[in-house]
Amino acid sequence: MSIISLQNLLKSAGDEPLEQLVRRASAMDQLATSLRAGLGAGLAPHLAAANLRPDGALIVVADSSAWAARLRFETKKLMEIAGQAGIEVSYCRVVVASDRPGGPEPETPQA
Repeated sequence: MSIISLQNLLKSAGDEPLEQLVRRASAMDQLATSLRAGLGAGLAPHLAAANLRPDGALIVVADSSAWAARLRFETKKLMEIAGQAGIEVSYCRVVVASDRPGGPEPETPQA
């Protein structure tokens, strides 16, 4: 049995499942980075992740329910930011990241 380094697996060429996973993760990270760049400095750090579903749904993950509520007010702006990046979005949905045990207490938004 040969041992293949993780680095070699991640750099593998072709359409293998691991390569597809790496490309998808990279695309999701780029999407979240683009969305954060278009938001204000106070709101951007609370956008935990983003995903685009095949039906065109933009799914935005907030780090707490309080920040999800604030991000919901920005769905039109988030869709515009995605559009400027060349991504067609049919609608935007904001969800809350599941709580991680032992994680820091989330910061609440100030009006």
